[in-house]
Amino acid sequence: MSLKRNSMQISPSEDKIPVVESASSPQASCEGLYFGDGRRKIDYVLVFNHRRHSSIRSASASVSRAELSVVSNGNFPPTARSDAATGRGQPASVGEVFMELGNARGGEPMEVADQEMQLIRQEFEANLLDAGLEIERDREVKAHGLSFTRIHAPWPVLCREAEFLKVKVPTKTSYELKEETGFGSRLSSVWRKLNQPFQPKVFHQDHGSTKFLSHCFSREKLHLYNITSKETFFDNATRGRIVYEILRRTVCVRTCQTIGISTLIAKGVYDAAFPLHDGDYKVVGNLEERNDRQVLHEEWARYSAFFKYQPIDLVRKYFGEKVGLYFAWLGVYTQLLIPASIVGIIVFGYGVATVDTNVPSLEMCDDRLNFTMCPLCDGACDYWHLSNACGTARASHLFDNPATVFFAIFMSLWAVLFLEHWKRRQISLSFSWDLTGIEDDEEHPRPRYETILLHKRQKKLEKMQKKNKTEREKQEDGTVTGKDRWRQKLLSAMAAGIPVTIEKLTWKDRLPGYLVNISSILFMFGLTCSAVFSVIIYRITISALMAMNPDPEIKSNVRVTVTATAVIINLVVILILDEIYGYVALRLTELEIPKTETDYEERLILKAFLLKFMNAYAPIFYVAFFKGRFAGRPGSYTYVFNNYRMEECAPGGCLIELCIQLSIIMLGKQLIQNNIFEIGIPKLKKLFRSLRDKKSTPKERDEEKPHQWNLDYALAPFEGLTPEYMEMIIQFGFVSLFVASFPLAPLFALLNNVIEIRLDAKKFVTELRRPVAVRAKDIGIWYNILSGMGKLSVIINAFVISFTSDFVPRLVYQYMFSPTGTMDGFINHTLSYFNVSEFKPGKAPLNSQAGDITFCRYKDYREPPWSSDSYQFSKQYWCVLSARLAFVILFQNLVMFLSLMVAWVIPDVPKTIVEQLKREKKLLVNLFLQEEKEKFQLIQSFFVKDATLQSDSQVPNPSQGLPLPGRYSTLPIGPTAGDGGGGPRARCRAASFSQFSGDLSSLPGKENSNSKHTAV
Repeated sequence: MSLKRNSMQISPSEDKIPVVESASSPQASCEGLYFGDGRRKIDYVLVFNHRRHSSIRSASASVSRAELSVVSNGNFPPTARSDAATGRGQPASVGEVFMELGNARGGEPMEVADQEMQLIRQEFEANLLDAGLEIERDREVKAHGLSFTRIHAPWPVLCREAEFLKVKVPTKTSYELKEETGFGSRLSSVWRKLNQPFQPKVFHQDHGSTKFLSHCFSREKLHLYNITSKETFFDNATRGRIVYEILRRTVCVRTCQTIGISTLIAKGVYDAAFPLHDGDYKVVGNLEERNDRQVLHEEWARYSAFFKYQPIDLVRKYFGEKVGLYFAWLGVYTQLLIPASIVGIIVFGYGVATVDTNVPSLEMCDDRLNFTMCPLCDGACDYWHLSNACGTARASHLFDNPATVFFAIFMSLWAVLFLEHWKRRQISLSFSWDLTGIEDDEEHPRPRYETILLHKRQKKLEKMQKKNKTEREKQEDGTVTGKDRWRQKLLSAMAAGIPVTIEKLTWKDRLPGYLVNISSILFMFGLTCSAVFSVIIYRITISALMAMNPDPEIKSNVRVTVTATAVIINLVVILILDEIYGYVALRLTELEIPKTETDYEERLILKAFLLKFMNAYAPIFYVAFFKGRFAGRPGSYTYVFNNYRMEECAPGGCLIELCIQLSIIMLGKQLIQNNIFEIGIPKLKKLFRSLRDKKSTPKERDEEKPHQWNLDYALAPFEGLTPEYMEMIIQFGFVSLFVASFPLAPLFALLNNVIEIRLDAKKFVTELRRPVAVRAKDIGIWYNILSGMGKLSVIINAFVISFTSDFVPRLVYQYMFSPTGTMDGFINHTLSYFNVSEFKPGKAPLNSQAGDITFCRYKDYREPPWSSDSYQFSKQYWCVLSARLAFVILFQNLVMFLSLMVAWVIPDVPKTIVEQLKREKKLLVNLFLQEEKEKFQLIQSFFVKDATLQSDSQVPNPSQGLPLPGRYSTLPIGPTAGDGGGGPRARCRAASFSQFSGDLSSLPGKENSNSKHTAV
């Protein structure tokens, strides 16, 4: 594209692009959804901001500065005057000098940068006009403030782009869906009646028993589609996607061949670009005339509609397939939490019902047994009785009982059922939304990738020019050999005009980013472990301080109090690090320089998930698998910093502490993130944005109603679904990974998700700009993460039941060591003896009030002091350890086998979908065969008509006949008279229906209303 320099130097007030001025009356543009003529729909809006300047310079200075800014861009050859001023003797080549737009350099006035932005916008919008789009601007020329450019895609452009994008549209042909008969039909009818109160009042939800065939849009087959109105044939979401595809592939030469609106926004040329909402979300007037946004707000985005199903089809129609799949996935996940919650409540109820008959709890609470335990700390702590931990033991039984094992197996199978059910639901939605067989859209490079690529090209050109100059100097000195002369000619030829193209960045360009990524992630892991270790030190010190308190009540609640306060500290640290890790993941992903948005999104998801997974679950992993394992024994404890003794598990086990840790972190994250991060912070951002816009935008008259584009610009921009998915994935981990320690986790997740669905719906409908409708066949990498977490949950639950709970030691005692075959004596069996005279100096209680104590007890399987192998692991320890390992192997293999059986039994594609796909394929083939047959008959009738006219007008010549069909013609070979002829044979090409649609209009009874569309 060649542009002259003088033609680009225009003042901001001049407008060389033919655009439509907006109407002054808001009523004329139908509340801001149409152009000023009230007929053409606004499909997209571009926003840019005129900055306020501190001083006003002369026009001549601005023009001269603008000339310099054009030269600095490197796209236009400078004039002799500018060469003299800048000291350049050679014209600048494309890509020779690269300048990051949007940032004025030192000493360059802001007016020059604004003039450059104005020129770039004019070129970009001129290219949009060349692509067939129509543009409308504000009539009022603003010196500063916001300016909006409205874009409309006319019918020819929509048809062209819909064919390129292979948009599937319904045809006129329909077929009846197969209905159930017999008992299944009656059952389905009863179920529909029971479900009627829970269905939203949305017309799009009821498909009925008829389905229309869909086919990729083609301009040559307009007669197949049911086009009642060209304005409504493509819905608003599809129109916005079509315009966005044009915007993101339009090239702007002034920014060094920049492609797409995303790059221009990143460079500051535009502030925002978005499709419009369908008017206000508040219903005013007749309820029957509600637009899609109002229907979604009334039937979906209200907390009072929490008991209703989601109108997924309307969500997809309004926001696109990608957003629709997210809410469909969230709905399936929430529905399947209902049976998991019911089973969890039953398991918890079993623990409550059997707590008074649990023998280990009764033995721990029995004062008559008089188990004297060793001190909890050195020096200051006294001996204590095991009965003081009675409350902890009873609470532990609520979660550590035989039903827990069944619940862990159930939840592992539940995770498999959830994934299998979602696969079937996803395929059903793909069929319903006509996504079967679609291809992935071509993606353009990201702005940062383009910038780095242009920098690399510039450096290579400079290097080549430097080598060329060196070779020229050698040649002048006479030191050039034959080989050097050949190289010099090649380099000079390349520098003369052969462009150096670099298709992509190599691993060498990304190596520094990869190294920074690895080191940063390792540092973040170390930071998380340091935070966990700091909380451990807090627990140790507070436990020692509380144990020295003379109050027996405080002493008896030491573990619960310390655990609860430490978990709250952990929660605060997790929430803070979550925000930090989210920002770090963004920066690290940018350093990798991904090429496309899909690649960028997948890399970002993996990093954010890895960091947030480590952050959320590190304290829980410590309590589950490390706490108390390395504490040592009385007389030989393990110390941290030579002063702090490692903490131990309670006599009832670490499972109750794991339960407290899991419940507080899970509930705290959900409550705080939902109420503060998802509600409070967006409202504060919206308030800040509105205050900023009021200062930068001149005051308008109060009586004027704001346009829809003003209202939408005031909303928060849509930044993707990654935060929404990430929140649910972390919750899925709480529900599945450590569910053996907290059976009520599915219940709390269910209550949270019921609110979360309406909260996200309200945010999308009322608080966010409308996102571009993006096609997606599945939820992408999130399914792989869910599948991996489901498999990991089997292993973690096996180890939690085996090593954290006392389930396996109880079984070993009951069937191997119990003299009566019951649980009587289990507590005494798990406690070992220690001779208090073997305490190291300063470690024994200083002021003991327990009297004459010879032996104290501690929880472990070790030989007594009077044994020849005193304090060594006993035979019972090795028996229990081998049983624990055997249980892990048995549990994993059993659950994995059952999971494979479930996945094998449940087919991924429902049988009804398979049958309907085959039926639709057959109907489409018959439809196109019928169309070809009609074309053939039509063409044959034209040739017969021509032959009849020729025979009437002249005497027939035996040597002439009908034109012979060509090699690839669909016409049959007709009879011909003569075999030679005096001229070349005419070859008929296969004609389309559109070629003859104009003639059909003149035939009686053959009028075609779509004939004028085929010229697109």
